[in-house]
Amino acid sequence: MIKKAIILSAGQGSRLLPLTANLPKCLIEFSGKSLIAWQVDALFDNGVSEIDVVTGFMTEAVEAELARLARPGLTITTRFNPFYKVADNLGSCWIAREAMGEDFLILNGDTLVSQEIVAQVLQPHDWPIAVTVDVKLAYDSDDMKVSRVGEQLHAIGKTLTAAQSNAESIGFLAFRGEGAALFRDTVEAYMRTPAGVENWYLKIIDAIAPSGKVGTVSIEGMEWGEVDFLNDIEVVTKLTDGWTKAAQ
Repeated sequence: MIKKAIILSAGQGSRLLPLTANLPKCLIEFSGKSLIAWQVDALFDNGVSEIDVVTGFMTEAVEAELARLARPGLTITTRFNPFYKVADNLGSCWIAREAMGEDFLILNGDTLVSQEIVAQVLQPHDWPIAVTVDVKLAYDSDDMKVSRVGEQLHAIGKTLTAAQSNAESIGFLAFRGEGAALFRDTVEAYMRTPAGVENWYLKIIDAIAPSGKVGTVSIEGMEWGEVDFLNDIEVVTKLTDGWTKAAQ
């Protein structure tokens, strides 16, 4: 069982302005709970006991919310990314590299996942790196598209063509065994290049894919949401309203 997770929550969420002018994206409320509270609860309820959160924009507000979410059996560590304004999320992974010494999960700070999805991702399998994917009829330019054969991931990126794409990453990954060190070492290597801070961390996954060590976990039919644009707020709120009602 994986006990550690890293949540990447450094960004402001500029595509959600003016809502995020003075509010980090991860503190937007859905059905009475912040986005990051939903994430922490879903992870903790499935046995994750150590959560590292990479912060950036309005870090003090995020740290205050994380302090409120503290509970027995859960260790939450914040890691401030001072480069969040100029670096993409590969920089946040670099900031959190010390937390990658054992099996771990990475969850994007704008992805809301159901309890069922977390349980599915935590199921044991043989892939050193596993990318959680969903399937739909068509993919647009903003989707983090995936090309896979069976469960093996061959390529990942927003620039994949429609013909190449047969799944999309939801922003939730698992690293086991050699996968943890492989990812960490590749992150460090990329961050030593001139364009390192400009990269998404999934470019690292795309670079590792030819090794045959990257697989996929399908959550087709399960509930999740991504908070990127203002119209996502209503869609995700419907999800969390359902989760809240089901838990009562």
